Amino acid sequence: MTIEEAQQQVDQWIKAHGVRYFSELTNMAILSEEVGEVARIVARRYGEQSEKESDKHKDLGDEMADVLWVLMCLANQTGVNLTEAFQKNIEKKTLRDKDRHHQNPKLH
Repeated sequence: MTIEEAQQQVDQWIKAHGVRYFSELTNMAILSEEVGEVARIVARRYGEQSEKESDKHKDLGDEMADVLWVLMCLANQTGVNLTEAFQKNIEKKTLRDKDRHHQNPKLH
């Protein structure tokens, strides 16, 4: 599935099951909440914090997919084609950072 197809699938699901999109501001708050859930799992599973028993069975992939879902909702609502935006972003990073990371002694 391409990013564009995923955006279309989200839009079709919203129209068939979700009644309508939440407002952009509501979705921004939801996105922040979902990113926080990913951060909690990563911090406790891979960082120094101990993982709570209630968090041990949480699916990191599912939480990341929640982030992607809400991001696609926001993109659909605001007319952003994430495929085009992502391609432009890779080009920007390539031009800006093509040598930068190779010259970083912290990464070697």
